[in-house]
Parts: sequence; structure tokens; C-alpha cells
Amino acid sequence: SREVSMVNTCRLLSWSLLIASSLINTISANEDEGSDDGFSVVTCGSVVKIMHVNTRFRLHSHDIKWGSGSGQQSVTAVSAMDDPNSYWIIKPAHGEQCPQGTPVRHGQTIRLAHLPTKRNLHSHRVDSPLSKQNEVSGFGEGGHGDHLDNWAVVAADGEGPLRRGRKFQLRHVE
Repeated sequence: SREVSMVNTCRLLSWSLLIASSLINTISANEDEGSDDGFSVVTCGSVVKIMHVNTRFRLHSHDIKWGSGSGQQSVTAVSAMDDPNSYWIIKPAHGEQCPQGTPVRHGQTIRLAHLPTKRNLHSHRVDSPLSKQNEVSGFGEGGHGDHLDNWAVVAADGEGPLRRGRKFQLRHVE
């Protein structure tokens, strides 16, 4: 499968929620976005796949370290829809509370933990090995990390809870 570097050019990444569920079940992104199946609103504790709007690649990581830069776990994007390394868990911001089942809202700060490795989506002022922009990596052990794991959710329409299929951006909070 084709893989690309995660580029964090403006520290703002545009994504669309592909799959979300507060259970480990996965929900097809092709289902009616407005359906009232109990899984349309994205919540703390949801397991998600996140797709980049323009390329349709999914946010991806695996337990391989960058060979330069920070040496932390690599984060990239892949085209494969069935990739098991593209699942992320929505968690509260570092040091905050967000009980499972609480809707994620526009403007809220969250963390994304890579499901297979439990490392958090992270950014810092280390040059990316490929783009030379700020590196995006997986950081922390067992879900523990630091404040550089925090990302603000910016809904495309600027309001309300995040819903499956809704466009949004992740803005790194430093």
C-alpha cells in the first residue's frame, strides 16, 4: 500500500472522521451520516479511523521509529482502507478529564492514542525527516505522554459535537 509522510506544515491538519464507535465495533463511513444509530456522535473513548480530506489517506502509525529527528514512533498516512494500524482512540487532553461517552465538541482539546501501540499523536519543534516541517510522531508508553500530545478539534462549520463523516481539522496545541 502507498504510504506518505505526515506533513504538519501549518500545525493544522484537515481530516474527516471515517469510522467512529464508542465500542470496539466499527461503523461503515458509507452509512447515512444523519442516522440515529447511537454512533453518529463522536465521543471520548471512541475508536476512530481518520481520513485526510484531499488525499483520502488514513492517519497511520506502527511500532517503527523515525531513523532521524526525534527517533520516536513514525506517523504517516496510508491509502489502505483495511489497515489495522490506522485505529486511534479519542482521549482527554493531557491532565484533563473526559468521561467515556462524552461528545467531542468543536474547540475541545483531545489526545489521539494509537490503538495498537498506545502511543499518543504528538508534535514538537523537531524537524520531520521527510518534510523538514515540525515532526508528527507517536509518543509515550502505555498511553502516558505530555502536553505536546494535545490537539484542538476545529469543526468545519465551527459548532456543535463532532459527528461521523463531518469534516474537521486537528490543530496542534503547544
